[in-house]
Amino acid sequence: MTHSTIKNNKKKIAVVSDAIYPYNKGGKEKRIYEISARLAKKGYQVTIYCMKWWKGKENTRKENEVTLKAISPYYPLYSGKRRSIKEAVMFTFACFKLIKEDFDVIDVDHMPHLVLFPLKIIAILKRKKLIVTWNEVWGKDYWLEYLGKPGMIAYIVEWLSARMPDKIISISEHTKKRLAKDLKVKNDICVIPNGINFKQIQKVKASNNKSDVIFAGRLLAHKNVDILIKSIAILKESNPVVKCLIIGEGPEKKRLREMVATLNLTKNVLFLDFFKDHDELYSLIKSSKVFVLPSTREGFGIVALEANACGIPVITTNYKDNAARDLINAKNGLMVKLNEIEISNSIKKILNQKINSKDCIDAAKICDWSNIINKLEVVYKK
Repeated sequence: MTHSTIKNNKKKIAVVSDAIYPYNKGGKEKRIYEISARLAKKGYQVTIYCMKWWKGKENTRKENEVTLKAISPYYPLYSGKRRSIKEAVMFTFACFKLIKEDFDVIDVDHMPHLVLFPLKIIAILKRKKLIVTWNEVWGKDYWLEYLGKPGMIAYIVEWLSARMPDKIISISEHTKKRLAKDLKVKNDICVIPNGINFKQIQKVKASNNKSDVIFAGRLLAHKNVDILIKSIAILKESNPVVKCLIIGEGPEKKRLREMVATLNLTKNVLFLDFFKDHDELYSLIKSSKVFVLPSTREGFGIVALEANACGIPVITTNYKDNAARDLINAKNGLMVKLNEIEISNSIKKILNQKINSKDCIDAAKICDWSNIINKLEVVYKK
């Protein structure tokens, strides 16, 4: 493959994602942020093509030596509780603008799936390989649950989109298996997991704002934060001052707040928005005793790694679509069925025993971002 190079012979990387960190805080956004910043430090010329999340007239800005280039206006990611079809369509059409851009490698976030179709055309015309980073597979059953009958069309789009990449980077073995099983992908799939800034996490001091239980993530239906709240109600019966922090934003927030009020938990459950500085989150995790991730669908579950790196165990669901369970063993957390009784019993078990922080930290140490970047460079050089 022929390509232009910058003065230090490092490639020009085009990353395509509608949502970016820190404007939208999620696992995939954090992955793109961390990887792009590190590639830029190593001399790569990295441009992230995205929606215009920032204020002001300029469509291009620089952050951490990475260029952010807006190819479309900002459109809300969600319409009610579901992903916005309008946003997906508008950003997809905007992706045709990359035909005028100069790059050697194009690495695309797989959501929304529609973007892979114009980008495949562009990759062919520009004689570049289309690399797609796949975070999670929804599959036919979940699409039908999510959208009803129209979900079949969405599943067909997902199935077809999986035929677009020349190479797929899966963020977990779990997602790789589902790509093969549910979407019948037969071409090369390389697993490059998410990572954490391990050394930075170790430098952060615990907050004075202490809690017993903590959750952080997008407030979406499949995260099942309502089950966590119900488990806190059970714990309150034996521990009236139990404290839980729920950190995040999303379409479920209003309903969850109402549930807390209905269950008379306003003194036990505190909601906080995402922080501009991620260290503030780490500080609060370090001052808590257990992280609960009751999600039934995670492509990876990076927040579980971050919680372990902060020295606290993780409780998550033993559910087939929850890749976070692959990160948890008897030393760094517990896996449970999705119901408030099991979760409350598991929280109580951890709160009543001495936590071995070293086991949790050791489990997370091997996933430092520096190891991830080395694997990614190999893929980009092929």
